[in-house]
Amino acid sequence: MVERELTVKIDPGLQARPAAKFVQEANRFSSEIFLEKGGKQVNAKSIMGVMSLAIGMNEVVGIQADGPDEDEAIEKLSQFITAES
Repeated sequence: MVERELTVKIDPGLQARPAAKFVQEANRFSSEIFLEKGGKQVNAKSIMGVMSLAIGMNEVVGIQADGPDEDEAIEKLSQFITAES
């Protein structure tokens, strides 16, 4: 299992369109991937789960992946979340 804590830099955060793109990217990996904010953890491959976290810009989130491509998944998704917009 690989875990990382990140500050969201995309504007306006993981809302609507960015959340959909994030989930689409997460679904490219076979590993189980989770997002965490404020003690609540959701499946990163679920648009409803990601949207339920209401992640705004400059908020800190945790991301974890467990599976055969966990390192690549964490790297790609971390880049997505921290990309300056």
